[in-house]
Amino acid sequence: MRSWIHSAPEWTRASLVAGCLLLSNCGRQPGHTTPNVVFDRIPRADTGGPDKVDVIEGRASGSVPGQQIVLYAKSEDLWWIQPFTDKPFTKIDGDSKWKNQTHLGSEYAALLVDAGFRPPQTTETLPVLGSGVVAVSIARGQGPAPAPVPVKTLRFSGYDWTARSAGSYRGGSHNSFSLDNAWTDEKGALHLRIAKRGLDWVGAEVKLTRNLGYGTYRFTVRDTSRVEPAAVLSLSTWDGVGAEENRRELDIEISRWGSAANENAQYVVQPYYIPVNIVRFAAPTGILTHSIHWEPGRATFSTALGSVDTGAPHFIEQHVFSSGVPSAGGDSVRINLYAFSKGQILLKNETEVVIDKFEYLP
Repeated sequence: MRSWIHSAPEWTRASLVAGCLLLSNCGRQPGHTTPNVVFDRIPRADTGGPDKVDVIEGRASGSVPGQQIVLYAKSEDLWWIQPFTDKPFTKIDGDSKWKNQTHLGSEYAALLVDAGFRPPQTTETLPVLGSGVVAVSIARGQGPAPAPVPVKTLRFSGYDWTARSAGSYRGGSHNSFSLDNAWTDEKGALHLRIAKRGLDWVGAEVKLTRNLGYGTYRFTVRDTSRVEPAAVLSLSTWDGVGAEENRRELDIEISRWGSAANENAQYVVQPYYIPVNIVRFAAPTGILTHSIHWEPGRATFSTALGSVDTGAPHFIEQHVFSSGVPSAGGDSVRINLYAFSKGQILLKNETEVVIDKFEYLP
């Protein structure tokens, strides 16, 4: 039977433990302040745009040397890093205050981050506490909220897809997208278009509304061999939450990237700048079926002539990636068509691509 009688040293140790519990944290040094970020000045609520900027400022209490602020503004359902992608950090002054410019948005966010943190340029969901994020503060813009972003849902190959209206970074630069540039025809095929709006090219993107995870993804695409060198068709898995280098991104991309000398297709396990993560090849004329078979630690890409439903597939390219392959998680399938603006040859004409079918095999 356990005795309830303790010696004096045991009682003392028990008292110290109890005291620590009451103080919530034994290891916390006297005078320690829990890190916190607050806003002192919040810009107005606005739909946003490249020419709409204002000042945003606040304080970061409890920060330590080396930590900085990362600012985001929300526009059209995306969080955009502020003030610019090449200037993602805001300095904290000696009095704990910080101040910078921001493009306008419906909401604003300030993150206190550790040195070495690599923030995503755009994200559908803000980074959470942990992994370099010390504190997060979110505030609505001043005044009435902008009108909600319209939603367009397409039924394609037995799945629901949402079309993108928000701009986003694609191919290393900002691209605009329009709901009008994605639709299905009477036979159920998906059409994507790049159209001219003023001086800008506006692309199309659709996102699967559910996560599928590991398995085989097949895309049957009509002839793309004659699209202009600056057009990009991307068939991808992509996570809208992770950091730029960890989006669970696997890509089949049809493009010459603005150079007539380039081959017109590639398989990619992101990040693309690691040489073993990319394989380029020449996609021939005619209907092609592009596939990704994704399993833990391994991704097998292939391209076959015609539709694989017509018989044994005739593969014109296959490649297996066994290093750097992301694990399945919050990813979803995305199909987008946009103009690459950093190549030697720029887009000259409106472009349309047709995807006849998408299949998923667990």
